[in-house]
Amino acid sequence: MSIAFIVIVVLILLVLVVMYNGLVGKKNQVENAFAGMDTMLKKRYDLIPNLVATVKQYASHEEGTLTKVTELRAKAIGGGLSADERIDLDNQISKAMGGIMVAVENYPELKANENFLQLQRSLNEVEEQISASRRAYNASVTSYNNAIEMFPSNMMANAMNYKRKAVFEIPEVERANVDVGKLFGS
Repeated sequence: MSIAFIVIVVLILLVLVVMYNGLVGKKNQVENAFAGMDTMLKKRYDLIPNLVATVKQYASHEEGTLTKVTELRAKAIGGGLSADERIDLDNQISKAMGGIMVAVENYPELKANENFLQLQRSLNEVEEQISASRRAYNASVTSYNNAIEMFPSNMMANAMNYKRKAVFEIPEVERANVDVGKLFGS
């Protein structure tokens, strides 16, 4: 056996090891980013019962929205959901929470309640953290998807049975332009 042949075999093995480790690292990075987002969502789920209880004291005829938020939260913490199902559920919760915040506008005494204001500040902070973790998750997923789709790592990814992952997307309803005139009643 010639030295050139041995060098070529070693280089090929080295490239395969680097590709394999890179793909595993990217997969783990996606899982870590999702876990970070999941942690922020858990914080949100922990705030929801307190927020709902406070709003219920003032807004008894908003019961349908409050019940929906409570049901979605229970489903979210119940477990057994795939990443895609959790993302879809999170979109539903975001929409329902927006409905609660719009309903709150009709209750000046609730908006002035210190307990509610503290909960609202906490929820706003958690929502900002969720937004940041969604961006980190999407960056990780994009890097992972690029790695499993680009040559030559796509061949290794196929052998490892790695599949494309979905990025977190904002629902179409939330992408619509906001009519500021309606918000201010003009």
